[in-house]
Amino acid sequence: MNSAESTNSKRVTVVIPLLNEARHLDGLVGEVVRRVEACGLSARVVLVDDGSTDDTWAVIRQLADSRPEVAGISLARNFGKEAAMLAGLEAADGDAVIVMDGDGQHPPALIADMIAAWRDGADIVEATKTSRRGQAWHQRLMSSAYNRLFSSLTGVDLVGATDYRLLSKPVLEHLLALPERDLFLRGLCGWLGFRQVALPFEPEIRKAGDSRFTLRALGAYAVRSLVSFTSAPLHVVTLAGVGFMVFALVLGAQTLWRWFSHQAVEGFTTVILLLLVQGGVIMLALGIIGQYIGQIHTEIKRRPRYIVRQRTAGPRRAPP
Repeated sequence: MNSAESTNSKRVTVVIPLLNEARHLDGLVGEVVRRVEACGLSARVVLVDDGSTDDTWAVIRQLADSRPEVAGISLARNFGKEAAMLAGLEAADGDAVIVMDGDGQHPPALIADMIAAWRDGADIVEATKTSRRGQAWHQRLMSSAYNRLFSSLTGVDLVGATDYRLLSKPVLEHLLALPERDLFLRGLCGWLGFRQVALPFEPEIRKAGDSRFTLRALGAYAVRSLVSFTSAPLHVVTLAGVGFMVFALVLGAQTLWRWFSHQAVEGFTTVILLLLVQGGVIMLALGIIGQYIGQIHTEIKRRPRYIVRQRTAGPRRAPP
């Protein structure tokens, strides 16, 4: 087999988790396939419907019927983006896999650069944001703060990180072999090691709709991913602890003001401050321990990461 035939025989699987993305899915799939095939590779696209309430699954089935390179997976409910990505990764085959969002913010034009870096020897090619265009100010602020906190606590650089990445076959096999149930894929890809390359890009404006990540959902996702990935939060202030300590400081300031204005019994101020600080530390410790007990509870139950309701016809990836 000559080198040209060897190159053309290689396959890249593109995994796209979806939640209510029916309107622009046909055009996205077509462009993704064209970009991969333009690099001299065969393409396979795995579309994962994460409990959409629109016509996303119907569109996926139509695409799978009309395009042999498209496979679809419908989850029984909305299990979350991490679970949807994992479902797609477990169904991926070929020599490399690319994960990208289905909202149009991850430009397919970057696929050629990813494949070029992979051919040059990179095992992980990560697309990193140069800006957070299209996000609300509070989402930008929270995402930036979380990424910097995560990076400082774990040593895994998440500043500008996205879920838009290429993984070589060895990386994918090691990733799927990890035993924990609650996987934080963005952090684990960096933790695995291997040769990594970062490609900066400017995110596109969403094709339709708004982000489903509310401030509350972002906060819950940040806490869950940090606790599942590292034990560092055992030594830092959690959100509940911060809130309690702020409350304690307000009461402490009020007590000091009463003492300076001679409205408090002498010695009473010190007792109140000590009780507030002690109570804050105890509540903080209980909050941190509670997060990890909850994580342990999730792991030992061994529930499936996701449940598949339906698949389109097509080959499945053999378990690693």
